[in-house]
Order: sequence, then C-alpha cells, then structure tokens
Amino acid sequence: MPAQPEQQAAVPGTVVAVVLAWRGRIGLFKRGRHVGHDAGLWHCVTGFLEDGNHAHAQALLKLYEATGISVAELVDFRPGPVLDLPDARGNRWRAHTFRAGTERKKLRLSWEYDTYRWVRPRSVVRFDGQAPWLRAILGADRAFTI
Repeated sequence: MPAQPEQQAAVPGTVVAVVLAWRGRIGLFKRGRHVGHDAGLWHCVTGFLEDGNHAHAQALLKLYEATGISVAELVDFRPGPVLDLPDARGNRWRAHTFRAGTERKKLRLSWEYDTYRWVRPRSVVRFDGQAPWLRAILGADRAFTI
C-alpha cells in the first residue's frame, strides 16, 4: 500500500549553508569534536534556519558567528539554489545555499569549529572526512563545481 502524504519522510529541518571564498579559494571548516552534528568533519558554514527568520539574514548571522566576518567585509554575497539533501538516516534536509566572498584571509572561529583551510575548489576531493552533503552544496554553485 502506498504511503499517505503525511506518512512520507518529512523535512526534519531547514538550514543555511554558506560557501565562503577568498581569492579563488573556498573555506573548509572542520567541525569541533564537541558539537552534536558532524563532529570532526569538514563543512562549509552552516546553521539551522530559525523560525521566523529569513534565510538571507540567517546566513549572514551564521557567517558572522562562525568566522567573525561582518557584512561590511563581504565583497560578494548571493543566494544559490535551495537543495533537499538526504542525511545518513534517509531524512531529507532543506538547505538554502549562499555564496560569499571576502578579502579577509584570517578568520575568528566560533567554538563550533576547530580549524579552517582555504582550498582551491579542485583540491576539495583530497580532504578526507567531509560531511557527506558538502560536495552537493559546492556543486550547487557553478563557480565551485568540483
């Protein structure tokens, strides 16, 4: 018997995902070992989309919280596609993607991240321990297609 619409896997959450660029490189951020999700994995800047917040504003807030980069320090900020991505349990997450550019190389990381690296897009494949959805986020923007 086919599943009724209300029985189908719901989107467990909506997130923003920001790919930060500096001089043709993208920032990869290693999640801290004390975070509850994707601990120890390479990420872009991410965060839950809080109820009532607009994705654009939430992305700018998460970028500032994660890296210390303010709106004034951005040379580019644009939305990308909205993606529905599976997690390890088969749930689908809605991700509002964004691309940001800065001229600031040195970042101030929040407690959620242990370290970061500026990487050429073609070199991303060499990084072991990536979040399983990272390539889909990077591939959503042709500038970062790997």
